[in-house]
Amino acid sequence: MGKVNKTITIPYKPRNWAKKVHESTKRWIVLVLHRRAGKTTAILNHLQRDALNTDKSQYAYIAPTYKQAKRIAWDMLKNISRCIPGMDWNEAELTAIYPNGSKIFLAGSENIDALRGIALWGGAQDESAQQPPGLFTEVISKALADHLGYWIWAGTPKGKNDFWRTYQTAIKNPDDWTSLYQTIDDTLIGETGEVVDNLRVALVDDKTLVTQGKMTRDEFLQEWYNSFEAAIKGAYYMEEVSEMRNKGRITSVSYDKRMPVHTVLDLGTGRKLSCGFYQSDGPFIKMIDYWEGTDDGKEGLPELIVAMRSKLYLYGKHFAPHDIRATEISTGKTRWETARDLGIEFEHVPMIPVIEGIESGKLFFSKLYIDSQKCERFIDAVSQYHSQWNEERQMFGDKPNHDWSSHAADMHRYASIVADEFDNYFEKGNMVWDDDENELVDQNRTGQDELFDRFGIL
Repeated sequence: MGKVNKTITIPYKPRNWAKKVHESTKRWIVLVLHRRAGKTTAILNHLQRDALNTDKSQYAYIAPTYKQAKRIAWDMLKNISRCIPGMDWNEAELTAIYPNGSKIFLAGSENIDALRGIALWGGAQDESAQQPPGLFTEVISKALADHLGYWIWAGTPKGKNDFWRTYQTAIKNPDDWTSLYQTIDDTLIGETGEVVDNLRVALVDDKTLVTQGKMTRDEFLQEWYNSFEAAIKGAYYMEEVSEMRNKGRITSVSYDKRMPVHTVLDLGTGRKLSCGFYQSDGPFIKMIDYWEGTDDGKEGLPELIVAMRSKLYLYGKHFAPHDIRATEISTGKTRWETARDLGIEFEHVPMIPVIEGIESGKLFFSKLYIDSQKCERFIDAVSQYHSQWNEERQMFGDKPNHDWSSHAADMHRYASIVADEFDNYFEKGNMVWDDDENELVDQNRTGQDELFDRFGIL
């Protein structure tokens, strides 16, 4: 079916800030907006305009979770499209189907593999600060490739994470990016209308709540003034990470070839498999590297060990949680035995209650120096790691929320428990001196290629 010939009037009056977005011809758009700025309304109308203008095109609106996408945007999407003759809506798939064959669908980022393989002409991730860093780079950028589609990152800050870095990239590259930073003051000065009048009253009320102790100053600055520095409510480690930044302990951290590298794992597959690399340096511990699997979920222990060997570190001790002794049905062996056959013997991390482990993790940050580049995803994850929100009681619970940030945070918790064992002694018989290279070498590497071939590892 061709384009709709009749004129369709959409009952949408964009706020002044949104006009810049609608007029942009650049592929990449970053919107740092205060709470209640109207970003979801603007995004959906932007996508709908393009869906109507391009036959049989497809656009995505992605929220942190599928549940949030449905609650925040589904009714809004249906409402803004009801005036279009011939519309259809698929409730089961949260998809609006336009009379020219174009589609807008809603999704959550908790399972980004479900988005692989699709073709997109454009789209947006709302509340981008709460979404996995790999969503765009690993999945969305490829989905946009065939049609050179555009992408919008929008949200209110949640610390200095991937959303913050994306915004920094945008402001440094204005020829390729459109960026917008809008605080509540910008809205109150530049916008008019009943909603804006209500926001003015709400801002005063929230200031009062801060003075009464009902709302924290960080919450107020984050939600109304886009503070990337504010602590995230419910986040376990945000304060500690912020202190590390302020003291310059998230920086470039060098690998010392004279000292062994100790590793700590959180077991799983794909993104659920994570590994930290540590060296002891006097009273401090250096986290020199971090590795985790990808979202396709294929990596397991053998692939991790290949990655460990490829880094060419000289290793000391290796630690993993107790379930490394669990037998895998596919091999009939424990993962500990699989790792041993590949040349690495893991020690067990003692089991302690999770909340006690989190407290240990908080204290561990005071000893750490973290490499800002190699451990970038780890820093994002531990900054976002937070307790569960109880909808019924409207409060944070006493258990961690399980999402993309959990596995790096679990690994950190394990590392804090065994950090006292990060000594500077190589395993007996493991290291030999290479006169030609004038350094220690790991003789365990000898014969690794044969082992990898035997296990079918490339």
